Amino acid sequence: MKIGFIGTGIMGTGMIKNLLAAGYQVDVYNRTKDHAQAAINNGAQWQDNVASLTRSVDVIISIVGFPADVEEVYLGKDGVLANAHEGQTIIDMTTSSPMLAEKIYSAANKIGVAALDAPVSGGDVGAKSGTLTIMVGGKQSAFEQQLPIFKAMGSAVTYFGGTGEGQHAKMANQIMVAGTMTGMIESLVYADKAGLNLDAVIKMIGGGAAQNWSMDNYGPRILQGDLQPGFMAKHFLKDLRIVLSVADEMKISLPGTAVAKKLYEKMVSIDDWGELGTQGLIKLWTEK
Repeated sequence: MKIGFIGTGIMGTGMIKNLLAAGYQVDVYNRTKDHAQAAINNGAQWQDNVASLTRSVDVIISIVGFPADVEEVYLGKDGVLANAHEGQTIIDMTTSSPMLAEKIYSAANKIGVAALDAPVSGGDVGAKSGTLTIMVGGKQSAFEQQLPIFKAMGSAVTYFGGTGEGQHAKMANQIMVAGTMTGMIESLVYADKAGLNLDAVIKMIGGGAAQNWSMDNYGPRILQGDLQPGFMAKHFLKDLRIVLSVADEMKISLPGTAVAKKLYEKMVSIDDWGELGTQGLIKLWTEK
């Protein structure tokens, strides 16, 4: 089976390496070829555009920046579905809109192409180590057929049901991440102001009821001054905006998530802070 992978950023590069290590042939495309060099060096084959990549593979996987990018990749005049053939499977692993997932599925279904929405969680660490959490929506038969591919990239793969359900699951995940990220930052700011040893605080929190992935993984990075992205702040802000837009349609209130969105909007509006990792939110307190 030959895989075409669109998007060789922080997440995609690690995922591609794990697919190659599992024995898959992988063709890759990225808007900037230089950003695909690490994947090419590991054995992936470069394709000059989405159309040529689509025509040469059995399964297409994408993980790009924003819903507009997803729509262009799949529904654009030179995109995947304009060049796909019956029997292929497309898997969008971008965090995107559930409604867009349904739109892509409908277009794919008309030409005999299976479509899955399969966003991920776990950041750069999970992408590199092959331990991503993967949330999948779409036809169960398509999911089961592609399960070996998912297992090459993730250690926790869950099928949630019909089209868009993977994206809804990711929205639930991001709501929790919003709470743990803001909680981590405020916890460290408070502990620092109180004069506590921050290494000891992180260790203490990790051993009790407040233990969480954000503190375990990003707390030590903050103390080391490492604000480089495992997941860019501007992309997390995109996720929070999708969450709140979908929540409005569902007529539910998410006040904690709304506060997190405002904080990340403030962060992303400053200089190039949006290119930092989500842990860069600490700069709102340390660099006023």
